[in-house]
Amino acid sequence: MRLVITDTSPINYLILIGHIQVLPALFDKVILPSTVRDELSHPKAPPPVRNWILDPPSWADIRPAPAGHDPTLDALDAGETSAILLAVQLDADLVLMDDAEGVAAARAKGLEVVGTLGVLSLAATRQILDLRDSFDRLKRTNFRYRQEVMDDFLAEHENR
Repeated sequence: MRLVITDTSPINYLILIGHIQVLPALFDKVILPSTVRDELSHPKAPPPVRNWILDPPSWADIRPAPAGHDPTLDALDAGETSAILLAVQLDADLVLMDDAEGVAAARAKGLEVVGTLGVLSLAATRQILDLRDSFDRLKRTNFRYRQEVMDDFLAEHENR
């Protein structure tokens, strides 16, 4: 089993595009810090996301946010900070995160990081979903991306 910790963004977008089920298909259990749960249930979160977190599936293991302060993470939001701190505390194999500053901070701590696009690509490689369709769905959300990054994932997937 890979120990996977997630930030808010990948969960949010996988729910919005109807592909949240890829997480338990790829990983035995996904750990969400309680801070991430709180962000997913925030009144400004999209209704499908708020509804999902009201009754999370058994594979979504919600853990208390780690105590303590790390000044190297001060520029990050609470979800990113708690995901990184929990990943370090639990010696996680993988962190799911999209924010560029958060990704850089996690990698600086020696953590492996994959974003929403990488999760979708991995799922497509295992033939769980169609990557082009998933990216098209993602484009209809407020997900921020560079088209060339999506193009690179599609080209890599199509060359397999």
